[in-house]
Amino acid sequence: MATIDDENVVAVKRLHVGYARAKLEFENEVKLISNVQHRNLLRQLGWCIEGSELLLVLEYMPQGSLDNFLWGERKGTLNWEKRFDIIFGVARGLAHLHNEFHVKIIHRDIKLSNILVDDDFQPKICDFGLARLQPEDQTHVSTNLVGTLGYMAPEYATIGHLSEKVDTYSFGIMILEIISGRRCNDENFSGPDTSHLLEHAWQLYERGMQIELIDQELGIEEHHKANVTKTIEIALMCTQSPASLRPTMSEVVVMLSSGLSMGPRKLVKPSFIDSRRVIHFSANQSKYK
Repeated sequence: MATIDDENVVAVKRLHVGYARAKLEFENEVKLISNVQHRNLLRQLGWCIEGSELLLVLEYMPQGSLDNFLWGERKGTLNWEKRFDIIFGVARGLAHLHNEFHVKIIHRDIKLSNILVDDDFQPKICDFGLARLQPEDQTHVSTNLVGTLGYMAPEYATIGHLSEKVDTYSFGIMILEIISGRRCNDENFSGPDTSHLLEHAWQLYERGMQIELIDQELGIEEHHKANVTKTIEIALMCTQSPASLRPTMSEVVVMLSSGLSMGPRKLVKPSFIDSRRVIHFSANQSKYK
């Protein structure tokens, strides 16, 4: 954090360069976000490269990251309306990156700690250091593996198959965390038959008991339960495999804003990777090639 012009507070991201790749990663982030302007994307205010000192000047978000509101000192302060607005805002930010910018930008590391909130609880997607550009004439690119286990789409974790649907998968996991108040890979969680949040959500969906996924600290009024149930179903739709079954983020925005699904899509059991790096495949898929 720093103050400029004696009154404007900004965030300063500082990188220590020990190797050439770090400077390239920094330049990548600068180029990606320098022209991106959207209410749900953290705004870049300036940057500097001089020798080994790399500085990125960004909007300052005093509320901090979203994980602090679910698992940190601000736990229990988000009601359902705020949580849904955050989900919707992140969806709009990703749709902008994927479809509304002059190139397709894939973030590659969507998770709660990379979602900041402003004073009005509007979410801001941050940390574009891992982002990649996808050429317009390609459906995917092959790339070295980066990101966070638990949020990582199976086709990306296994063979490096990167498309915008990798962000869609991570977004689906993030929805389940926001609704349940539980970390996606918390093996110490007691109660469900499985320690993995995505599998637990699917089991509840199969039984028609999605409402039991809701965070116990979140008091849901009766008239909100249908909206919560639909949002859980959207999250499961976002985590299906193969990636072609997942909606685009623009479709997700429509579904969230209208409360309707995108036609008669039958959900397929999702695949996931647990904290031991064991891949759990969906019923219709034995392996990725």
